Amino acid sequence: MKNSKNIILIGDGAIGSSYAFNCLMTGVGKSIGIIDINMKRVQGDVEDLRDALPYTSQQNIYAANYADCRYADLIVITAGLPQKPGQTRLELIQKNAVIIKDISNQIMANDFDGIIVIASNPVDILTELVFKTTGLPRNQVIGSGTALDSARLRSEISQRFNVDARSVSGYILGEHGDSEFPVWDFTTIGGQPIRKWIPENRQDEVLEEIATTVKDAAYSIISQKGATFYGIAASLTRITQAILNDDLTPFALSIHLTGEYGLSDVSIGVPAIIGANGLDRIIELDLNEEDAKKMSDSAKLLKNMDIQNS
Repeated sequence: MKNSKNIILIGDGAIGSSYAFNCLMTGVGKSIGIIDINMKRVQGDVEDLRDALPYTSQQNIYAANYADCRYADLIVITAGLPQKPGQTRLELIQKNAVIIKDISNQIMANDFDGIIVIASNPVDILTELVFKTTGLPRNQVIGSGTALDSARLRSEISQRFNVDARSVSGYILGEHGDSEFPVWDFTTIGGQPIRKWIPENRQDEVLEEIATTVKDAAYSIISQKGATFYGIAASLTRITQAILNDDLTPFALSIHLTGEYGLSDVSIGVPAIIGANGLDRIIELDLNEEDAKKMSDSAKLLKNMDIQNS
């Protein structure tokens, strides 16, 4: 890592522009270069973002090109077609794979050797594609995975039990999509297992309601406003902060596995600690039999999705 805290954002749509604004307002990064196929929009966003500089910590905001990647510590990819109402993330695979592969090749053609964070959907499959296309070590290729879903889980629990979301700990694992699942054995409120907060005769019912609400959150938001971007932008900003500041913070991220959880050759959402070198280590939770099967089934679903033939 060059430790200059230079960020390149590729993709200046709703998610990308929200992420850039979030980084600016929270003082994450020292320099943010933006790349998009629509560079006119980029220039407009750059000018708009610069108007906020008097109210924030000083940062360099500029319209970038792929040659600038060689100077970046971190590249965040949000480019690609967005999910439409009624559409699953996996249905985006064919067109977005072409876009992301081209982006990966252009990044590596400019001697990039930092960390890449992918948020484009379907994020698990595209993370694996970036990993294989770039040839970078797995610690340098990270997908946003189920970080957002895990945040949604904590938010939903906080609303139901009237507690600060920051006092809730828990993960959604697996695909960032319909086969994702919560690990209730490791979900706590104020350090107390979540099941202790629910009457025994209603535990299964309540936990299933929470899981379904979290899984369907994107569909609900997209049906009402056309896209999701604030939540994922906040997740990406916090992930960026953890990497640039070497925070060694755990998130549920899409990581290329090499035997962890009994899985290999797939990128999928698992708890992982990240810092200045990207992936620092994977946390292997002792999953019960039911959750282990859900993880295995989710990985099979992802591995069966052939990018070339889907």
